[in-house]
Order: sequence, then structure tokens, then C-alpha cells
Amino acid sequence: MPAPLRISLTEEEDRTLSELRQAQTVPHRTRDRAHMLRLNAQGLNVPAIAEIFQCQQQTVRATLRRWENDGLGGLWEAPGRGAKPKWQPSDLAYLTACLDDESRTYNSAQLAQKLKQERLVDLSSDRLRRLLKKKISVETDPTQP
Repeated sequence: MPAPLRISLTEEEDRTLSELRQAQTVPHRTRDRAHMLRLNAQGLNVPAIAEIFQCQQQTVRATLRRWENDGLGGLWEAPGRGAKPKWQPSDLAYLTACLDDESRTYNSAQLAQKLKQERLVDLSSDRLRRLLKKKISVETDPTQP
């Protein structure tokens, strides 16, 4: 059985975590981590906190260790998570310029092939179509996300 993890917070740390927990602009997971820390400092053990948040005990332990090692910065997601985009906004600008300047019409498969040959960017025709539709909808209605 792992040794019980217990953290202690100063008044300032507790106040900061409390404010962080209530901030609506902070990601939900970060707010949950702040709450986990406060509950542990108030005396709840790892299994009880895991039951409250309906997560694995290892998740709570990892949060406590991240606090011990990295402090407040350890509550946020690590950078570099997720796939990196294979395209740049300049690639879409190039394609829209081609569509505007050239007299011929292209379908999405032809545009994907053109992008691959001339810019060395490999996107599927479906993905390219979605990106162009989103770009066009944002240009016509700037209130959309």
C-alpha cells in the first residue's frame, strides 16, 4: 500500500487555490486540481478525493506530486500535448489566391494534390475542405469563432 500523501498549504497558497478554483477563465481540469489540493490539505486522503472527483487514485497522487515538484505551474496542462498542425495559415492563403487568380476550378482532391506538390503539405481532401469552409465562413461572418 502506498504511503499516504499529505500536503500543507500556507494561507496565501490556500487563498490562491481558492481563487483559482472559482475563476471561470481557468480550464476545468486546472480548477479541479486546485480543489484536490485544498481537500488534501484539509485532511482528506487520496481515496476519498478520488471518489469525490470520480477519477483514479493515481490521478490524485499525480496532482499532489506535481504540486510538490512544480508548485502552482504544475496545475496546468503540459505544453506540447496533441498533434501539431501539418499546415500553416499561409498554405490556405496560397490556395485561396490560386482559386482567385486562376480561371479553372478545383475540387478538394485536386487542391490537396496541388498543396502536396507545391508546398509539401500533405492534407486529406476532407480535411482541406473543412479548413477552407471554416476560413470562408469566418471571412464572411467575423462574429463566428
